[in-house]
Amino acid sequence: MQVVKTNIADVFILEPQVFADDRGYFFESFSQQKFEKLTGKSVNFVQDNESLSQQGVLRGLHFQIPPYAQDKLVRVVKGAVLDVAVDIRKNSPSYGQHVVCELSEENKRQLFVPAGFAHGFLTLQDNTIFSYKCSNYYAPASEGCIAWNDKQLNIDWGVKNPVLSNKDKLGISFELFNSPF
Repeated sequence: MQVVKTNIADVFILEPQVFADDRGYFFESFSQQKFEKLTGKSVNFVQDNESLSQQGVLRGLHFQIPPYAQDKLVRVVKGAVLDVAVDIRKNSPSYGQHVVCELSEENKRQLFVPAGFAHGFLTLQDNTIFSYKCSNYYAPASEGCIAWNDKQLNIDWGVKNPVLSNKDKLGISFELFNSPF
């Protein structure tokens, strides 16, 4: 596994070593020991989640407030997404900045999104299966959502009218957001 740094110090792209031949492929999708050694982060993942979405579905920008904040390690099992992590840590030098990364079944990349970040993704193909490991359990009462199309964040999703859940349609503007981080 290789760690690729992004424009935000605490967000990493992980690229696994893939062993492929005429039978298919094999790769280690996660090793706690290697993760800690390569990133310097000690994370205990306690919940795995998976979603299936059609092309053009946008989920996010989601986060959970402390004490239920979550580190996430995300990847695509099938299909492709444009994955986004927004720094919402008030005292961070990269507050309000974001990382954009394409994750796909072909590149097998993973993105580490630490607590204190809002996270979202746009599916680029039908029947995309998205998987994520979380360091804390889902707590609906602590969940928050920032508007995916916030003008201040200026994220280039590449779409104007994605398919959104009702919750995501009600995301708050970054200007009105009062970060608990």
